[in-house]
Formats: sequence, structure tokens, C-alpha cells
Amino acid sequence: MLMLNSISFAGIEIIDVPAFFQLLFRFGLNLVVILILVRWLYYSNTKRKDYLFTYILISSLVFLLCFLLESVSLQIGFALGLFAIFGIIRYRTNAIPIKEMTYLFLIIGISVINALTSTNTSLTNLLFSNLIIIVITFGLEKIWLLKHESSKIIVYEKIELIKDGRQKELIGDLQERTGIEKINRVEVGKINFLRDICELTIYYYEVKGLGSNVNGIIENEKDDDDDD
Repeated sequence: MLMLNSISFAGIEIIDVPAFFQLLFRFGLNLVVILILVRWLYYSNTKRKDYLFTYILISSLVFLLCFLLESVSLQIGFALGLFAIFGIIRYRTNAIPIKEMTYLFLIIGISVINALTSTNTSLTNLLFSNLIIIVITFGLEKIWLLKHESSKIIVYEKIELIKDGRQKELIGDLQERTGIEKINRVEVGKINFLRDICELTIYYYEVKGLGSNVNGIIENEKDDDDDD
């Protein structure tokens, strides 16, 4: 039985059938694993659509870059370069939180593994590598780390409440204005007496669906402050 492996036109290869099917399989596997990690495990806890959007697109881009440049001899250097580049990424003026940065490294690592794994590596080994990452992430996200303490920086104008003895009033005001049910502690940062404002770092346990709301509140406060 004659099987057509490639099609060429004017000396230009239009399609390499085995390589194309390999691309489809690996990309499909990578996309499924990434969706499990970021759509089910990550998004179900944080409800951060902005990071969900970013993770899926970065994963797809990294995978295609690695797969299409697989013939380049600098595979390991290229992969490490990706980690270095994305490791220093900053969105707007805010650093990526540690948990989000960890997921970023996770999806980059998985995409590189799925794209650059040698054809000499068995399919079982590749599937096991993806599965073990999912299992470990599930254990950390859903079983062991049930409570994740988050922190946010807030520009605050009621500086009279930062005095000793008024901690309860300060926390009560912050909980009412941010909608956070319970703030564990508050740390005072920079104080500007000329403008009667200060920077506070609040610590609280994340509740499903709360993270994005709090981010919106704090970003609005910062934008208002910048406008002044």
C-alpha cells in the first residue's frame, strides 16, 4: 500500500504528513494538560480570567516556538532562555504574585517538555510526565494547601487609624471597604503626611471569587491616587 508522506511544490515542502500528525497530537496533549491545570485547578480557586487568558496563550505560543524550532541545535539553551525571559515579566507596574508566577513556570515547563521531548522517548513516558505534574498540582491546590494567605498593597487615607490602639478600627474599616470577610493582619508601609495617605499591606485567606474583586478595588484606588 502506497502512503504519501509529503507533498512538495516547486521544491518547497507543503506538508510532511507524519510530522504534521505528530504536531497535532502533541499540541492536543499539551492543550488538554494546560486546560486541566489552569482552567480546572487554578481558575476554579482564583476566578482570575486575566491570568487564565494569559496562561493559555503563552502555553500555546511556547509550544509552537519550541516544536517548530526543534531542529535548532540550541534546544536546551532556548528552553532555559524562555524561563529567563518570562521570569522577569511584569504586567503593568505590578509584579506577578508568587502563586501566579509558579503557574507561569509550570505551563512553560510543560509546553517545553511536550514540544521538545525526543521521538525516542516512549509515549508512555511523555503521558506519565504530564500526569504526574497534574497529580502533584492537584494535591497541592485541592488537598494540602486548602488555605492560601494572600497579600495586597492598599493606598489608604485614614492615617489616624494606623496609631497604636486603633488596630481593630483599622481592620474593621478595611474589611468593610474591600469586602474581605476577615483580614488577618495589617502592615504599615510608607507614610505621606503631606497628602495624609499611607501604604498598607493586608493579609487574608483567599475565598473563591474574591481575588478579582479585591484586585479591582485596589487598582481603582491606585489609579485615583495617580490621577492626583
